[in-house]
Amino acid sequence: LFVAMLLVGALNSPPARSQEVKLGDLVISQPWSRAAPQGAEAASSYLTIENKGTAADRLVGASTDVAEKVGIEQISSVGGAMTVQPVDGGLGISPGEKVVLAPGGYRLTLSKLKSRLKKGSKVSITLQFEKAGQVSVPFDVLGPAAKGPAAPKADDSKMKK
Repeated sequence: LFVAMLLVGALNSPPARSQEVKLGDLVISQPWSRAAPQGAEAASSYLTIENKGTAADRLVGASTDVAEKVGIEQISSVGGAMTVQPVDGGLGISPGEKVVLAPGGYRLTLSKLKSRLKKGSKVSITLQFEKAGQVSVPFDVLGPAAKGPAAPKADDSKMKK
């Protein structure tokens, strides 16, 4: 009964706000993944990377304990059909630029999942950058059809103590 109460409380609680992760001049924000049911082979993860420095950098790879492989892909629509292309050589982040990985665009694809990604949990993904090095980032797992984390409400700051 206690476990059931905890589960209901967790499902009804507002989504946790992801913390920003800084690595050198890079700021990583809004990391999230789509839930993947038991037996699923792949899941998609998204985030925003901002380069506050004066030199370009590049997201060249990623890894996680929950998948055998993490790839960087771009989804585009060609003649009404969706195509998925690997991003060869990594994803460039120019100085002063913000690169958004979001549904319908760039994404991290977790392939050959070793365990399911449950809504409400977190998955740690290590991002590898060409210049800044590597950093482990906690990704919030949202629903399987999620479009992204909820936008903060204007009165949220008053409620947090």
